[in-house]
Amino acid sequence: MTAEPASTTPVRVRLVDQLAAELARNGVRHVFGVGGANIEDLFDALHVPGGPIRVVVAKHEFSAATMADGQARVTGRLGVVAATSGGGAVNLLPGLAESYASRVPVLALVGQPPTTGEGRGAFQDSSGRAGSLDARRLFASVSRFCARVDQPDALAELLPRAIAAARGRVPGPAVLLLPKDVQQALVEPRALAPATVPADPADPVTRDRAARLLRAARRVLVIAGEGVAAADARAELAELAGRLGAWVAVSPDAKDVFDNADARFAGVAGVMGHQNVADCLRRADACLLVGTRLPDLARAGLDRALAGTPVVCVDPEPPFVPGIALRDGIRTTLRELADLLTPGARPAPAHAGPAPLCAPPQPALRAAEPATTHAGSYAGALAAVEGALPADAHVFVDAGNAGAAAIHLLPAPRHGRFVVAVGMGGMGYTFGAGIGAALATGRRTYVIAGDGSFFMHGMEVHTAVEQAAPVTFVILNNNAHAMCASRERLYLGGVHPGSLFRPADLAAGVAGLFPGLAATRAATPAQLRRALLDGNGGGGPAFVTFDLDPAETPPFLPFLALPDTASVPNTPSVPNTPSIAITAGAEPAEHEETADDRGPVHVG
Repeated sequence: MTAEPASTTPVRVRLVDQLAAELARNGVRHVFGVGGANIEDLFDALHVPGGPIRVVVAKHEFSAATMADGQARVTGRLGVVAATSGGGAVNLLPGLAESYASRVPVLALVGQPPTTGEGRGAFQDSSGRAGSLDARRLFASVSRFCARVDQPDALAELLPRAIAAARGRVPGPAVLLLPKDVQQALVEPRALAPATVPADPADPVTRDRAARLLRAARRVLVIAGEGVAAADARAELAELAGRLGAWVAVSPDAKDVFDNADARFAGVAGVMGHQNVADCLRRADACLLVGTRLPDLARAGLDRALAGTPVVCVDPEPPFVPGIALRDGIRTTLRELADLLTPGARPAPAHAGPAPLCAPPQPALRAAEPATTHAGSYAGALAAVEGALPADAHVFVDAGNAGAAAIHLLPAPRHGRFVVAVGMGGMGYTFGAGIGAALATGRRTYVIAGDGSFFMHGMEVHTAVEQAAPVTFVILNNNAHAMCASRERLYLGGVHPGSLFRPADLAAGVAGLFPGLAATRAATPAQLRRALLDGNGGGGPAFVTFDLDPAETPPFLPFLALPDTASVPNTPSVPNTPSIAITAGAEPAEHEETADDRGPVHVG
């Protein structure tokens, strides 16, 4: 018998199968998201038992985006998030905005209705046709690259471009819009071209000019930012600081980029920082910015001294202050600058170190309550956290008074990340981001947040339970939107009742929701430390709350340096604080966040 000829029909797979294979080939190990009709085909392609990619289903698309963001920050790898069309797609925007502002590489895969319904009233149509929402324009504002995959063959070009843009010289989100019928289209499987990132431009002339300036300076203050962590340049930063004999300060979102116990460490710069940084800058002959453009939050209180100090900035983007900009790669530039200096470490000049600011006691914000309602202070709570924090843990700090206190008071772990999302400063970021980091690394991750942030996105605790993620949620509960209450008390003459909540026992509520989860309400710092240590010993999540007084003023420069606060009802003057004159004008004073913070405003 004559053998039948082998079939010449090529094997074809769905476009989403091709996409899943390419993600795995690019080192993706997790995809975070929330499912839906117009992204279900991609989820189906990813849900392969024993496959290389683990799908993590979040409770909300914002948190799915922050999971991808948190994973990218601790690993340096591309974070990936997937969501369906309509409300699911739009919910991604605040998370991607944070990644955009903080330069975090994230790829968003966003489902769209089938192309056959575009401009014809399809449910959740966002093609931009016939008056519908234009998803491409919407996502373009929060991404380095955004494209619609209108034809199956277009993926071969657009996916490598998207990945390259996300990982580019200035990283950030890339977005691919995927209509459902395009996802389902059959294609011949083939390896796509690898994503290539352009090489950093070289500028030896400017580099040599910066090196001459730094060599001539007797005293140098380095202010290091999140870009040092993103570039994995901690060792290069330490070497250069040693050769310069420099003090080293950090921006609020970069506390982990330099050893907080090192004698050179000057503290945190900016609104949540330490007075010693400003003192060192006033004494410095030069200021070196590394991995930061020095935005307002990191620059508050420093503008006057910066105006008279030569500045060198090592960052892919130009600084927000005048200076010499070195926009080559951070690691490469730090090595080149070090090579142009005399080898060997020099001691830094004597300095006071990052001594904590002390806020005066404040009056109660509500009627008398049982004494057990407020158990402690930020200082006591964060000392307990410090006493329990593993050296290799990651710490994710949320927005608000709790965040300001943690940035100011809590040292970064020696071998873990200390992440603060100050790009957009959105409340609730840490619940997703901490989970993403813990799943990516398998290391104990602490989420430090207030009760306001918990009420926004704290139900991601369910995701941590489902995934057995090693996350310890530390909720500093003052039963208030306390940052808002603080501003209202200090600037507006009184606290709006809506900023103060009825007391809530969050630990009891979470314990009722998740019977297997260790949930503890600690009454003292010692109990808090014990509960955290117990959580460290477990393999999955833990949840601990600690009650605080909403009237406690956090170590936040705009709150502690107000002039004439005695004129505001219920606002005592701040002792040992220099008087600062407030004048009309567009420029903010050194203690202000913006020029609109002009002291108390009485309404009515």
